[in-house]
Amino acid sequence: MENNKIPQGINNIVGDNLKALAQLFPSAVKDGMLDVEALKEELGKIEEVDSEKYELTWSGKQSAKKISQEDVYNRTLKYIAAGSKNPLETENLYIEGDNLEVLKLLRQNYYGSIKMIYIDPPYNTGNDFVYNDKFAMDKKESDVAEGVADEDGNPLQKNEKSKNKYHANWLNMMYPRLKIAKNLLTDDGVVFISIDDYEVDNLKKVCDEVFGQENNISTLIWDLGTGTTAGHFTRGHEYVLCYSRNKNMLPNFKNYNKGEYIRHGALKKISVKNPAVEIIFPKGFRFEGENATFTGEIGGSEKTYILSDEMQFINGKLVKDTTLKAGFAMKNQVENFIKGHEVFDSKGQRVTDFYFNSSGVLFYEKEKTIINPRSVLSNLATTKKGTDELKLLMGNNFFDFPKYSQMIKFFIQIISQGDNDIILDFFSGSATTAHAVMQLNAEDGGNRKFIMVQFPEITDEKSEAYNAGYKNICEIGKERIRRAGEKIKLEIEQNNEQLKLDEPPKKVPDIGFKVFRTTDTNIKWNIIENSVQQSVLEYANDCDRMDFVFGAKDIDVVYEIMLRQKDVPLSDTLEILDDIGERTYLYASSYLVCLETEITTELLEKIAALAPLPIKFVFRDSAFKDDIDLKDYSFRHLKALVERNSGEKKQTYTVEFI
Repeated sequence: MENNKIPQGINNIVGDNLKALAQLFPSAVKDGMLDVEALKEELGKIEEVDSEKYELTWSGKQSAKKISQEDVYNRTLKYIAAGSKNPLETENLYIEGDNLEVLKLLRQNYYGSIKMIYIDPPYNTGNDFVYNDKFAMDKKESDVAEGVADEDGNPLQKNEKSKNKYHANWLNMMYPRLKIAKNLLTDDGVVFISIDDYEVDNLKKVCDEVFGQENNISTLIWDLGTGTTAGHFTRGHEYVLCYSRNKNMLPNFKNYNKGEYIRHGALKKISVKNPAVEIIFPKGFRFEGENATFTGEIGGSEKTYILSDEMQFINGKLVKDTTLKAGFAMKNQVENFIKGHEVFDSKGQRVTDFYFNSSGVLFYEKEKTIINPRSVLSNLATTKKGTDELKLLMGNNFFDFPKYSQMIKFFIQIISQGDNDIILDFFSGSATTAHAVMQLNAEDGGNRKFIMVQFPEITDEKSEAYNAGYKNICEIGKERIRRAGEKIKLEIEQNNEQLKLDEPPKKVPDIGFKVFRTTDTNIKWNIIENSVQQSVLEYANDCDRMDFVFGAKDIDVVYEIMLRQKDVPLSDTLEILDDIGERTYLYASSYLVCLETEITTELLEKIAALAPLPIKFVFRDSAFKDDIDLKDYSFRHLKALVERNSGEKKQTYTVEFI
């Protein structure tokens, strides 16, 4: 609703003058601010500048570049066991926090490791929230005082069109995130970004700069299926920008030519006499969606189909045998397919599947008909399908305009062949991308992994989501993953119960996830501050108080150490080596983290006897007390063992201390 309050001020002379200038000289008013040089140029005073170059610039761009390069200090990711699902088995991650902070925290571990990124960022429509990225602020109160955070410390602000730097604010938010995202992609990795008319031009220019114009794959046109009446046209599309890390490393996309019409026809009530043919579709016949009921007659321009009974689908399968009286051409092929016979189309290509779509139209799929996907995404996904999908899972639509998992699944399908590829979404919202990854893995037996990142934006207290117990967006996303996973598992188990004797059962994919949350560091990286050594003396008999912040748990310390390693995913295994000590951990079967408060020769020998030998050892400085010789021996002894076992691939840093 628009703000209809009577304004307190009477005149806004400056604002009115800017609007008048914008009418005369649009190029002279940018983001609500006067560009004096541009105004001079409009008045004929144009100066030649040798350093001119083609680029997109805006207020704050240099700062955005700097932010993308800055490290994030004294922050880490805390493992949240309570919100996780199947944590001992899963390789999926759900991370709560500001996505720029999270991307920086993941940069070391996942550099060059992400196969595909899909994001659906705020479209900057005037009602979206953008991040402020003031990580250097230590105190929440100062953020609140400056107006850059709410009372809960959430670094969000509404980017209204009436504000100066309306576009600049959005670009300053997007630029550093895209810069880091590029570094995370594999050489043949691809990013898909959903966007609409408000920022598509600016976003494309930014992506040209970040990824390189030569790495632009396409600007996809997404047919929404419905339209929004706005201005002179009904807007029925959005965009998906597609860029690669290195286009030369990326093979052409291939997709099976799926979904050719047997005969056009939508649900209509048209009477017809003497139907040409009659086919009985058996219980279990496939439907492309979840649940549907088709009743009455279906008609097309030339042929007419009559349902002699209600055709009902539950979980994508026909509930009971249903007779379809029709006049379409492929009657014999459909009947033979139902009987289990080999079927060919009119061109001699084998038909691998028949199924109904959500409009009641019968489709067929050919075998090995490979095509390049079209840049116009039609008949793929609509905003309504995304809404219906979420409502079916959650019992209500707790999220505005969620994307449809089928569209994201399509992107993953043309990028990833399923061999342990990682799919990242750092504006994950309702976690549609996670749903798509699990669904595709279930269909093709792939082992893709997902990383979802979402800021825990508070839901409106008056919203249905809040009243249903979802106090922030993360709670909606995590629950959606849980329910989607259980639904996929149930469907596979039900199908496995109906297999023939010679058919192998389908595997349930990874439907779990580990939850992490951004938080302050657990480790006192510098225990001597301002040359005051009293704290060291005070904690001399308490190593934990000396090394770690109050309340820190060993598992949190281990994960924080792992964030500083290269190519070590947070989804790997963590085990306690009880035979060595109560606080000695082995991560990913390769990294030993010893948090024991005292190191002895006996303990070192136990560690040295491990087989296979870890590639890196981490100890606490304080655990060696004042025994410099023991520390030196530990370093040299373990380093020599690792190098002896590493062969040609010797590790540079094998023993480290905190």
